[in-house]
Amino acid sequence: MKRYIELPLIAAAIFMAAVSCSSGKTTYTPDTETVLRNPLNGWVMYLRRDWDENFWENSGYDAIPTSEGGTVKVSDYANTAYVRTSWASFEPEEGKYAWKDPDSRLNKLFRSILDRGMKLSFRIVVDGRDQRQNTPDYVFDVGAEYFTSKVGKNTVRSPYPDDPVFQEKYSRFIEALAAEYNDIDKVDFIDAYGLGKWGEGHSLIYKDPTKNSEVMAWITGLYARTFTEIPLVINYHRLIGEPSKDGWGPVSKVSEGLIEQAIGNGYSLRHDAFGMNGYYQDWEKAFAAKWNYKRPVIFEGGWITAAHHRYWVDPSGEYREGHSEDVRKGEFKAAEEAHVNMMDLRVNDEVRSWFGLEFDLVKRFISEGGYRLYPTWVKAPSKASGSISVEYEWENLGWGYCPVNIPQWNWRYTVGFALLDGNGNPVKKWESEKTDLSTWLKGNTYDYADTLSLDGVTPGKYTLATALVDRKKDLEPGLDAAVEPSRKSGRWIIVKKITVR
Repeated sequence: MKRYIELPLIAAAIFMAAVSCSSGKTTYTPDTETVLRNPLNGWVMYLRRDWDENFWENSGYDAIPTSEGGTVKVSDYANTAYVRTSWASFEPEEGKYAWKDPDSRLNKLFRSILDRGMKLSFRIVVDGRDQRQNTPDYVFDVGAEYFTSKVGKNTVRSPYPDDPVFQEKYSRFIEALAAEYNDIDKVDFIDAYGLGKWGEGHSLIYKDPTKNSEVMAWITGLYARTFTEIPLVINYHRLIGEPSKDGWGPVSKVSEGLIEQAIGNGYSLRHDAFGMNGYYQDWEKAFAAKWNYKRPVIFEGGWITAAHHRYWVDPSGEYREGHSEDVRKGEFKAAEEAHVNMMDLRVNDEVRSWFGLEFDLVKRFISEGGYRLYPTWVKAPSKASGSISVEYEWENLGWGYCPVNIPQWNWRYTVGFALLDGNGNPVKKWESEKTDLSTWLKGNTYDYADTLSLDGVTPGKYTLATALVDRKKDLEPGLDAAVEPSRKSGRWIIVKKITVR
């Protein structure tokens, strides 16, 4: 796995001069191996809610054996850590938030993730069936209505999602959570529904089953109002919001409308059962295809191959008992078909299965999955006065897309240029008004031309550079491009030396 190495600007500029042809065109060979730390892209690893900051060592995640021999760190391959946990673990008592307590297990766990350059992701579960009591006691103590279920010897309470007291207390909790985590530098996405069994959006028990659309409007509106900077996702399946008891059955007549109601509130898509062909069926496949390149799709594998799941009974007939690598291949195939932006490694033995049996697929998704953008060439003069005329072409190597079109991003990323001084510092930056990264699909190239005004630039020698810049952060590079590190100065991609007269 290639690692990021920053070369001195002068050495890099000399290198670039050697590869620039006399026509003024600088060409680039794509980097297909480096893990790019881009949002809504790449591998996701899961966290158990009972883990603490020591799990890296205790779980062996810093020394996972691979099928090629040797060991690797999971955090070198995964961009995001996904936490599917209970409301009660975040707020055990009213107004007592775990993320505000520096000594809490969750606080320490989250800091260990962020310290590794990864981002967090959440799903908050309120229904306790098959688990434990996921909603804090205080919610029921102040009058929220609930139903009960047996989990082992324990009786747990779960709120009706259409209960007004539950909605009031949950809204206050989400508002507090957003005050801390509505931060794109900390959080990659929020799995922002979390109702029903395991928070997957099926088998809901309402006080009034006719309220499913009202509940969808309430919860998606709540997250959209509070998490304005963070992509929101919902588990798309044929029984979303359905008040069934077992989570199985024919396609609900209301599912498509409910999910599209969420999409109308700015949501993107996620599914919890890729590779589980009895659950991820034609309806789910068709729904993903309908929204491809309009909303990103996030993948979770359905089978837990080392636990209670008998994956070899999958209706595809492609999984052999004792061969979890078959499941990995089936999941990868389904992910490619759905053009997903992110895949998951899940936890423990699933992680070991991916790295220990199908390490090549781990690396293939880095190279081929999600979005992987790079400039094929940039053409610019060596001398300029008044303005710089540039032509350039970009390509996406991934089967997914860069979702700048989602409401939370709102086209914040675009192609940009900069003049760098001898220390590699930008003295002037420009953004392109012409590029739309969400339209860049695999198999095509996209070329543009711009004129960059030199007003205010002192005559002298500079280095022209390009990048995928962030409009919300003063046109600083916001996305990593798939260009060899030797062709970069920091996250800027060196084009050529240029004299401003």
